[in-house]
Amino acid sequence: MTGELTTTTPVARGVEAPAAAPGRPGGARSRGARRLPPSLVVGAALVGFVALVGLVSLFWTPYALDDTGTGERLAGPSAAHWGGTDRLGRDLLSQLMTGAGNALIVAAASMLVAGVLGVAVGVLAGATRRWVDVTLLSGVDLLIAFPTLLLAMLIVTVRGASLSSAIWAIGISGSAVIARVTRVNVARVLREDYVTAAHASGTGWWGTVLRHVVPNVWPTLLVQLMLLGGGAVLAEASLSYLGLGAPPPNASWGRLLQEAQSTMLVQPWGAILPGVAIVVAVLGLNLLGDGIRERTDPNLRGDR
Repeated sequence: MTGELTTTTPVARGVEAPAAAPGRPGGARSRGARRLPPSLVVGAALVGFVALVGLVSLFWTPYALDDTGTGERLAGPSAAHWGGTDRLGRDLLSQLMTGAGNALIVAAASMLVAGVLGVAVGVLAGATRRWVDVTLLSGVDLLIAFPTLLLAMLIVTVRGASLSSAIWAIGISGSAVIARVTRVNVARVLREDYVTAAHASGTGWWGTVLRHVVPNVWPTLLVQLMLLGGGAVLAEASLSYLGLGAPPPNASWGRLLQEAQSTMLVQPWGAILPGVAIVVAVLGLNLLGDGIRERTDPNLRGDR
């Protein structure tokens, strides 16, 4: 009798284990953890839409940007002009589409300039001698305190009003923030035990930076660059509004707002549409940055 109970007990336990299915809650949590954050999905959708419109504008627009004989001046939206026309009779939708491409070009190029300059300065400040760190951080703090618009005016005075001048002004101004973030993260990573062990094993300075510093810093930098991209779109619109952006016939959302300012009561769509376009682009890039931060930061990535 005792032998029968002894032999049947493992069988009963083996049968009960799959019936209880203890792994199901864990599987649900695993699936929830892999679920993309809503901010990442919405931000990617908005940025993707603006990028698609800008890409299409490179090959096709309803009308030419300088075509003033397309219809009535200051006309509202119609079948012929979905966005209406401006005070010169130009099609607003064509200018909005071209402005989308220019805004994303400025955002992407400014992120590239800020990333290259900021990462280089931040790595040098965080991984070199004390006097180099202090000197570089003093210049970074000075640049952070320097207004972007004032820097743009100085660059425009030297190079002239153009899209590239706006890119350099926004990129150089944003590089200070990237340098600050990079320096803090580099200093933190270099204090870790595995970095000390890498040095003890004979790994050189560049090897340490490429193998240990960059992989641990890039998620934070990517978030900051996305936020910088949103600020770049807004800064480019501000510069164009003040006449410091790309000159005509290049279309810009900021210049569309400036031109529609005097006719807003007659044709409000001339101010509403570029304003909405700026909000969509900036909101999309900011949400994309928040989504990347939530996806890559283990402290914010909770199990659902």
